[in-house]
Amino acid sequence: MVSAHVRMETPLKLLEKSMESRILVKLKDGSEYIGVLERSDISMNLILSDAKQINENLELVANYGKILIRGSNILYISIDPDKVTIYE
Repeated sequence: MVSAHVRMETPLKLLEKSMESRILVKLKDGSEYIGVLERSDISMNLILSDAKQINENLELVANYGKILIRGSNILYISIDPDKVTIYE
C-alpha cells in the first residue's frame, strides 16, 4: 500500500500567505472587490488597499482606496485574481 502525504492548507493559512498580494472578494450581496490584502484576522475580516469595486461584467464601478470588509459578509475569496481583467 502506497501512502500519499497530502498537505491541506486551511483558509486562514492561505490568506496569511496572500498578504501584500491582490485578491478578489465576492460578498453575499453580490458585490465584488479587488485589492491588495493588507491584513486579515481569525474572523476573516479583511483590509484591502487599492480596492476597486467591479460589476458582473468586470467593469469598474468605483475606486475606494483602503476598505474594511467584514468576514461575515464574504461569500468567497479568490487569491488568484490576476486572471480577471477589469474594464475601466
